[in-house]
Amino acid sequence: MFEFFFKYPRSVYERGQFALLGAGPKWLLVLLIVAAAVSLAWLIRSHLAQAAQVMRSWRVWVIWGLQTLLAALVLVLLWQPAITVAELKPQQNVIAVLVDDSRSMGISEDGFTRQAQAVKALQNGVLASLNRSFQTRLYRFDDVAARIDNLKDLQTDAPSTRIGDSLKQLSVETSDLPIGAVVLLSDGSDNTGSIGADAINVLRARHIPVHAVGFGHERAKHDVELDDVVVAPRALAGSRLAAKITWRQRGYAGAKLNLTVRDVSAPQAKLLSSRTVNLGPDGNLQTETLMFDIGGAGARTLQIAAAPLAGEENTANNTVTRVVNVGSQPRRVLYVEGEPRWEYKFIRQAEEDDRMVEITSMVRTSQNKIYRQGISDPKELADGFPSRAEDVFAYQGLIIGSVEASYFTPGQQELIREFVDRRGGGLLLLGGQFSLADGGWNATNLTDLMPTTLPTQAGTFHREQDPKNGTTHAIAELAPAGADSIITRLVDDPAANAAKWKTLPYLMDYEDPGTPKPGAAVLANMITPEGRKLPLLITENFGHGRTAIMATGGSWRWQMSSPLGDTAHDLFWQQLLRWLVSDTPGHVTASVSAQVLLDNGAVTLNAEVRDAQYNPARDAKVEAHVLGPSGVSALVEMAPVPDSPGQFQAAWSAPKTGAYLTEITAQRSDPNTRAVKELGRDVLTFQRMDGVAENFHTEQNRDLLERLATQTGGRYWNAADLGKLAGAIPFSEAGVTVRETKDLWDLPLVFLVLLLLRFSEWWLRRTWGIV
Repeated sequence: MFEFFFKYPRSVYERGQFALLGAGPKWLLVLLIVAAAVSLAWLIRSHLAQAAQVMRSWRVWVIWGLQTLLAALVLVLLWQPAITVAELKPQQNVIAVLVDDSRSMGISEDGFTRQAQAVKALQNGVLASLNRSFQTRLYRFDDVAARIDNLKDLQTDAPSTRIGDSLKQLSVETSDLPIGAVVLLSDGSDNTGSIGADAINVLRARHIPVHAVGFGHERAKHDVELDDVVVAPRALAGSRLAAKITWRQRGYAGAKLNLTVRDVSAPQAKLLSSRTVNLGPDGNLQTETLMFDIGGAGARTLQIAAAPLAGEENTANNTVTRVVNVGSQPRRVLYVEGEPRWEYKFIRQAEEDDRMVEITSMVRTSQNKIYRQGISDPKELADGFPSRAEDVFAYQGLIIGSVEASYFTPGQQELIREFVDRRGGGLLLLGGQFSLADGGWNATNLTDLMPTTLPTQAGTFHREQDPKNGTTHAIAELAPAGADSIITRLVDDPAANAAKWKTLPYLMDYEDPGTPKPGAAVLANMITPEGRKLPLLITENFGHGRTAIMATGGSWRWQMSSPLGDTAHDLFWQQLLRWLVSDTPGHVTASVSAQVLLDNGAVTLNAEVRDAQYNPARDAKVEAHVLGPSGVSALVEMAPVPDSPGQFQAAWSAPKTGAYLTEITAQRSDPNTRAVKELGRDVLTFQRMDGVAENFHTEQNRDLLERLATQTGGRYWNAADLGKLAGAIPFSEAGVTVRETKDLWDLPLVFLVLLLLRFSEWWLRRTWGIV
């Protein structure tokens, strides 16, 4: 239809430049158009007095406008309008036809696979039309492009798709050929998520347009796909972890879906958690958090799955894998308490069953005496709270109970700050009669690391009497942010967990912690006897570490006043203290760009190295020793990252599928003795899995294909319109071209407009009775 009115393909107008071929200058054309408009206006105005009454209104100017447009169009045609466009010389250019050969093109839709539809479209006259004017080369591509002689060589068994890499490779390998255009047939399911700017720039430099032909449904009709699963990559042995599962579905609104988490590390898979959820509206993202026990130390491979539903088109995207490195090294917490109290006793009792968290405590029994428990050496804490950084930094967590701020010297207070900010440790402040604002902590330089803005006045601590005397107490309730937190999950089911919090015994005392800061998370609240809602448990990240306030010293009643066998109190404190210390780094902290490598072994190994004072170790020598399947072993030297002191990095590629164990060590030479001293070491795990990425996001990625075509000067095509492709390809500036000039004065649209203008004037005159 476009060519019927405009004579030439759309590509001519998109790529061409308009020109006037008439001998007269353009300013003369403009002058004549203005003169015609003025002359017509003068003629109409001179006859206005004798005109019929119906013409003495706005109608006369409508007639003038139509006459002026007609005159202007005729004058423009006299100047011979044309369009100049670069056109490929016949049989002197190569057209590269790339067909996606990845596994997603093997998905069957409407009785045919996507690749079968692509082959049929090419064989339905498209290739024959291209061969009449150009030299045509066939390629298959997945993560690389390879030339083929026949479409029968396509197999749809490639495990991944990298459109940008394939196009860049094609451009490099054909640098000595006159490539006139690229025809790309694909579903756009690129495993990298986008086409890099380097690939686009290579094509633009040669002016090669990419004509992208899309295949596959843009929306699945019946499918459930796991979009993401977030699980902590590290954990302590015996920890409870949270798997935050996000999915999207189409065609199953209102149905029930079973989610599971399994440990598949051993030959016999073990079910860790499961839950059945109701599916929401089609296309919406849904999220659910499943809690589970990770078990003993070692590398754990978790399989998170959504059970297939009846009639589901693609069940391979219902399962994802995550890797968790479970550590066996216990973490140490220093607990400083200003007075003997029940809260101290019950926190220590709760942690007796947790072998991964060791509490070393000091309790002030009188003004100049302390009572120590859990010490590893007779000299530990002998002089009270440490005054040296290396002594404080030996712990991973710090609890400060009912202790006034003045108990710590300014130097010790600064060490507390550095413990969180530089060391990366966890700090927990408890409520009490000498805590928070009542302990003068609001007047220290530590207020910025606290998750709340403390009240400015004292008198914020309240201890109520026994309810038998007619008084009431503060009670705890779960806050919205605590619904998905592992710290406050006392029961696996979210609804049952919220109900459990409502049944907890009242708190023996409470303290107003102030206003939570913008970056803080309130996980639990408390309702005071007066009905006020105050934050009870508030957490926040600060520097390299984390801080929290538990604004009570009376949670011990959750144990004393609960039925025998109720573990809510112990579970809460075990989970809170594991949160406090789990992410506290050592002198070497190793990480990896992705713990699960899908169809590509490229991985970036990272390490953050710090010295004994936890300052960046700029001059360290860092190496990664990688062990993999089938005897794979490599020693990789890591290089410093520019402008990032203490950061080291190395690129490596996992050659085989399977699990990899990497130990990263850091050493430094003593400048005086030249002796090499180890700063620390860390272990990480990752896994390579092939044939997985193509199972996800299998709908046609039309946006990606359209962007590729637009950015390279090509066009996006539906398979149904592919018959017009051969007519659009010749108009390109790539390859061997010639500049063609095409007349526009004889366009069918021009004559149609001329007739329409003249007819419109006649029809209006007749309608208004002035013919």
